[in-house]
Amino acid sequence: MFGPMNEPVTLKRDLTAMTVPAGIPEHLQRGSLVYITQAMGGSFTIYFEGNLYRVAGKDADALGLEIAPVPVLQPGATDEDFRELVWDQMRTVYDPEIPINIVDLGLVYDCRIDKDPRDGTRTVEVQMTVTAPGCGMGEIMVEDVREKIALLPTVTAVKVELVYDPPWNQGMMSEAARLEAGLL
Repeated sequence: MFGPMNEPVTLKRDLTAMTVPAGIPEHLQRGSLVYITQAMGGSFTIYFEGNLYRVAGKDADALGLEIAPVPVLQPGATDEDFRELVWDQMRTVYDPEIPINIVDLGLVYDCRIDKDPRDGTRTVEVQMTVTAPGCGMGEIMVEDVREKIALLPTVTAVKVELVYDPPWNQGMMSEAARLEAGLL
């Protein structure tokens, strides 16, 4: 997809990126020299003039990269297949500061899927948290979850609620995430 991390990239067009960790939108101009420090789940963290920014997957073209393909629900898929696709989509959402997806971090507390028996459309409701109550990236990750689930076929509504109770702790991480983070 692209060369080694931290390789310089010139922005191909103007874009709005979110500061990390404050989550404040900032306009970056075409022609700016940036460095990709993390590329996971179709989103990117870049370094520019002493700051980190999150670039949404839909803006990959500004970095000269391809936008990730839209997920496909196979014909004849069951409700369980759809549920797995929703969870797979959430696994493509990463905390911009931690290279581990939000599912393995233990940030997703609940996911409910309601299917309308009349037309097969679905509403998805997610409750999630952040690693620290003051994390400015919470709303950014919420929007990322919302956008990625909304891409799924048959989804007509996505509600993502950011909750702080129970407070997140490292014990909520999967064993693989704890191993990856060097906590085992």
